[in-house]
Amino acid sequence: MTGAARQPSRLVKARPAPFGADPTGARLERILASPNYADGAFVNPTAARQGPGGEFFKSLPAALRKEARLPRKPARRVPVHPTTLADIAVPPASGLRLTWTGHSTVLAEIGGRRVLFDPVWGERCSPFSFAGPKRVHPAPFPLSALNRLDIDVVVISHDHYDHLDMPTIVELVRSDVVFAVPLGVGAHLEHWGVPAARLRELDWHESTEVAGLTLTATPARHFCGRGLRGRQQTLWASWAVTDGTHRVFHSGDTGYFPGFADIGAQHGPFDATMIQIGAYSEFWPDIHMTPAEGMQAHVDLSGGTPRGVMLPIHWGTFNLAQHTWADPAEGTVAAARKAGARIATPRVGAPFEPAEPQPDDWWWREAALVPPGGWPAHPEPVPAGAAPAGPAADPVRPGPAPTAEPA
Repeated sequence: MTGAARQPSRLVKARPAPFGADPTGARLERILASPNYADGAFVNPTAARQGPGGEFFKSLPAALRKEARLPRKPARRVPVHPTTLADIAVPPASGLRLTWTGHSTVLAEIGGRRVLFDPVWGERCSPFSFAGPKRVHPAPFPLSALNRLDIDVVVISHDHYDHLDMPTIVELVRSDVVFAVPLGVGAHLEHWGVPAARLRELDWHESTEVAGLTLTATPARHFCGRGLRGRQQTLWASWAVTDGTHRVFHSGDTGYFPGFADIGAQHGPFDATMIQIGAYSEFWPDIHMTPAEGMQAHVDLSGGTPRGVMLPIHWGTFNLAQHTWADPAEGTVAAARKAGARIATPRVGAPFEPAEPQPDDWWWREAALVPPGGWPAHPEPVPAGAAPAGPAADPVRPGPAPTAEPA
């Protein structure tokens, strides 16, 4: 699929730096030649609406009332594991370790290499320091310590502010880390000082080798855009990463679509999947998954029978939708019990090895507003080898409309 691209804005030099830059030159030529680009925009593997319609705006008055806003943020301090460099200095016994640092940011240690997915250390996922969704908990270690982790490759799923954070990228530029990004996203990084030689810019189904790792950009059902114009000019992706022994999958942001089964067949089986299960809404069901849909994606990636460990991501750090703050985690536990799947729910910043047994640590209940009627009593995990109860039912229905466009 090809088509004429929208021309870069003539006001690009006056654009605030966090907005990034438009693809030009050879990068733009690659975009025009992409099989995933048509009629001036990148297209989804399955048709998707990009945002809410008129019903969203009609629902805003009720959604902005105090009683509706309160459950969408923690009522008490969020427990954060005090990650230190010493925690990560000891190699994982299994060869694979994950550390979720909040939202969609995960440090993956794979066969002695380190991969950092969607790093966001900024206080707000916004181009402005004074407005936009603000963190509800601190990062487990400061941005200044990031480069002491000796990261081999940074992987970006797409260019929304809660996945591509300019202050974090500017800090990482000081190291010699390589950046693996979807097609077109490299324009933003070069604008912020990343040398072209340190960029690996991929279309869907393309792979690159970095430090003995194979990284493949795989399809996702989402959209892109940082400025006030020019949507769909950079690609969005999920990612499969392997060292030849261990395999992990990071969903980025995506709506549910049948392609997860194909990704699993081509790049699995995965020891761990990192799956988006937050910021969902009935007003944009095509571009973000509910917990049950996220669990179904994990099952699809596993070939129809759950295997490996699913780590729920894209929740708990920023308030981006109208469901309650704890609903994504509670819904994931319920969906995992239904599907007979293994999940990991570590506290922010707590390293864990997917090969090890994962405890039931429902730490979010320490911080969340207790729902009317109290917390649900989740059933015991399905014993290893036992048949699951059936397809994952959706235990958490999207609430009222969100206060901002999903990021």
